[in-house]
Amino acid sequence: MFNKNVRLIVIFILLGFSGVCMAEKNIFEFKVTNIDGEEVALSSFKGEVLLIVNTASRCGYTKQYKSLEKVYKKYKEQGFTVLAFPSNDFNQELASNKEVKEFCEGYALSFPIFAKGKVKGTDKQPLFNYLTEDIHGTSNGEIRWNFEKFLISRKGKLFKRFYTNLDPNQDEVTEAIESLL
Repeated sequence: MFNKNVRLIVIFILLGFSGVCMAEKNIFEFKVTNIDGEEVALSSFKGEVLLIVNTASRCGYTKQYKSLEKVYKKYKEQGFTVLAFPSNDFNQELASNKEVKEFCEGYALSFPIFAKGKVKGTDKQPLFNYLTEDIHGTSNGEIRWNFEKFLISRKGKLFKRFYTNLDPNQDEVTEAIESLL
């Protein structure tokens, strides 16, 4: 009797753990702060294809803001959004969110921009902790530089990661976006 009860308990525990493992996270579970200091639930982007980018105002790749805006405008009517996350992890971002916002206004960006935050290291934002985990081989660990791009499916899962030197308007990026739309 005791062994049978123990076996049943072990089975229920294992089923419970497997249920937890089966319900993998997605980005819609996260809340972030926008450039104006307001909390935003990423679930508000549910059903859209997203390109999440860590940005910096004083980086040699800052010119990619123009490309990001172009690709955003090209696909936004099909359910695509760019989300920019400024970071000073590489010592190339302005001092305050206000300065970052003013800088981005100079590029006439129309996609959402979030508050400055950590995108690498032990104290990185939870969203970037999730994005840089190598769950299914779609990410490759820590962010290496500004303007790395994470393409997210409509279901909130990381689909593909693009490194800094790949412009958002290059075929490799646009074809991946189109495959999800």
